[in-house]
Amino acid sequence: MKQVLDDSNSAGSVSSLGYEEVRRQVQSLMPVAVEMDDEQNLIELGLDSLQMMRMVNKWRRAGAKVTFAELIASPRLGDWWALLQKGAQPDAAAKAKAGREAVSEPEQEQTGVQEKTPFALTDVQYAYWIGRQDDQPLGGVGCHAYLEIDGAGVEPKRLEAAWKKVLLGHPMLRARFLADGRQEVLDAPYEKPMAVHDLRALPEHEQESELGRIRERLSHRKLAVEQGEVAGLELSLLSYGRTRLHFDLDLLVADVQSLHIILRDLAAAYARGAEPLAPADWSFARYLQQETARRAADREEAARYWQDRLASLPGAPGLPLATKPEMIGAPVFARRTHRLSESDWTRLQKRAQAYQVTPAMVLLTAYAEVLDRWSTHSEFFINIPLFDRQASEPGIEDVVADFTNLLLLAVDMKQPAAFLERVRAVQTQFHQDVAHAAYSGVQLQRELARVRQGERDFAPVVFACNLGTPLINEECRQMLGELSYMISQTPQVWLDFQLYEMNGGLLLAWDAVEQLFPEGMIDQMFAAFCELMEWLVAPENDWQSAPLLLSGLAERQQAEDAKATTALDNEPQCLHEAFFAQARQQPLETALIDSSTAASVTYGELAKRALQVAT
Repeated sequence: MKQVLDDSNSAGSVSSLGYEEVRRQVQSLMPVAVEMDDEQNLIELGLDSLQMMRMVNKWRRAGAKVTFAELIASPRLGDWWALLQKGAQPDAAAKAKAGREAVSEPEQEQTGVQEKTPFALTDVQYAYWIGRQDDQPLGGVGCHAYLEIDGAGVEPKRLEAAWKKVLLGHPMLRARFLADGRQEVLDAPYEKPMAVHDLRALPEHEQESELGRIRERLSHRKLAVEQGEVAGLELSLLSYGRTRLHFDLDLLVADVQSLHIILRDLAAAYARGAEPLAPADWSFARYLQQETARRAADREEAARYWQDRLASLPGAPGLPLATKPEMIGAPVFARRTHRLSESDWTRLQKRAQAYQVTPAMVLLTAYAEVLDRWSTHSEFFINIPLFDRQASEPGIEDVVADFTNLLLLAVDMKQPAAFLERVRAVQTQFHQDVAHAAYSGVQLQRELARVRQGERDFAPVVFACNLGTPLINEECRQMLGELSYMISQTPQVWLDFQLYEMNGGLLLAWDAVEQLFPEGMIDQMFAAFCELMEWLVAPENDWQSAPLLLSGLAERQQAEDAKATTALDNEPQCLHEAFFAQARQQPLETALIDSSTAASVTYGELAKRALQVAT
C-alpha cells in the first residue's frame, strides 16, 4: 500500500494532484490538528461530511472521477487515494472549458441554454416560489435573508458604485421569476437608487428608533422577484461617523455561500474597484442542464433507496401548536441567539474528535434531543439544507446562485440512550442518507404527500449547518464593518436552527414563527438547548451518559404537559391515518397474527404492502 500511495507520478494518477497534496487538503479540513495515517477512519478523527462534499468538488475539478458516496463508504486516506488514481481523467478543467467553447450557437439554441431563454427552477427554488403564494399555509413570504453591517466612514456614492458592479457581475442578481414557474436573466439589474438615510442630526434615541423602523420594513419584506428585484442595499449615516449597511436578499437566487460571495465582492469593489471573481461567461441554466445529464444515474439509484424506505419514514416533530399553520396569514420570524466563545467552541470540537464524531453531528443531535422533549412522538424528520455546488466547471466557487439541496433526515429517539450513542446513530444515518441526496428532499416530500393523502407538513423543522462558510471576510470587516444583526425567513418552515462560525466562536441562532406555538414554549426550548450546549462543553460531563436537559422540576412538567397537548391531535382523521401514524412510529411492532399459522406481520411491512396495492 505505501508504495502505491507514494507513487503520485505513476500512470493513471490525477494530473494536478499528488499524494502529499491530497493529504494536506484533507488535513486542512480537520477541526483541530491531528496526525493521520492511511488506514485511520477520517470521520472518526473529526472530518465533517459537509466539508467532504466540497472536497469532492475540488477533486473533480482537478480531474478525478470520484463521488461523495464512494468517499463516505470508506473514509480512509489510503482508499481515497486509490479511488483518485483509478478514476483520474486528464485535465478535466481544460476538457470542460474546451467542450463549452466547442458548442456552436445552433447547438446552444437547441439545448435551451442561451442566457435569454427562460429556464426551469431547481426543486428547492420551486418550493420557495410556491411558498411565496398567498394561498399556501405559512406562505405568502419570500425565502429571505436580512443583514446589518455596522462600520464607520462608509461613503454613499462609492458604495453605490460598488453595488452596481456586484449586480452586473453576477447574472442571478439580474434574474426575474415568471408566472409560469420559470426564471430568466435580464441584461440590466432592477433599477432602484440605493437609499441613504442621514440620521446624523437626530438625538441618539431617535436614531435608534429610526433604525428600528428600517429593520422592521426590510427584514421580512417580499421583494418583487417577478420584476427582477432580488436584492437590496441601503445605508444609514449615524453620529460620530458611524454607518450601518442594510442588506437583504431573496434566496431564490442565492445560497449561504452566495451571501459570502456578494459581501466579499462588494467590499473588494468598494475598496479597490475590483470586479467580481465569477467567470464572465458563467450560466446557471447551462450548469443545471449539465448536472441534470451528468447525475441521471445517481438520481435513479437514490430514488430506489428512498422508495424502499418510504413506508417506514416518519413525519414532522409533533410539536404543540397554538394554531394551525393555515390560520396564520403572513408568518413573522423571531430570532434567538446563543454564542459559544472561541475557547468553548474549540473545546467542543476537541471533545467531538476524542469521541470520534463530528461537531456538526453533535450540534444536530443536541437539537434533536430538545425537539424530542417537546414532541408527541420520538421519531421525526429534521430538514437539512446541503451545499451542492458540483464542480463541473472552473469558477463555480465564485458564482452567486441557489445550489441548495435538501435532505430529510429521520432521527429515532424512542429508546433511552447516552448522548454519545445518540450522536453516533444520527451520524451513521446521515452518512447513509447523504450518499443518496441526488434524490432531493423536495422530491421525497412530494412522494410522501402522494402516498400519505391528507398529510402535509413533513419537515418544517430545519437544521442549517454553515460551518466553514464565514459570512464576511477580513476586507469586508475593514472596509464596511462587522456583521451585527441577521434574520432569515423561509416559507412553510416552523423552526430554523442556523449556526455560523464568527470571530473564532460559534453563533447558534433559532428563527421561529412565534405565533404558531404556545406562548413561551420556544423560549423554554431554546433555554433547554443552551443548557445542553453548556453541558456538552464542560469537561467534567461525560457524553457517555444521558444529559438532564431541564434544570427545574416545574420546567420538566411543563415540557411533559406540552407533549400531551398538541393542537393537531384534535383534528378529524380518516380511519387509515392512525394506522399509518403507528406504522411510522413503531414499524417493527407486530400488527397482525395469523391464528392458523401463528405467522405475524409488522406495522411497517403491512403499510408497505398496503401502499403497493394503492399504487
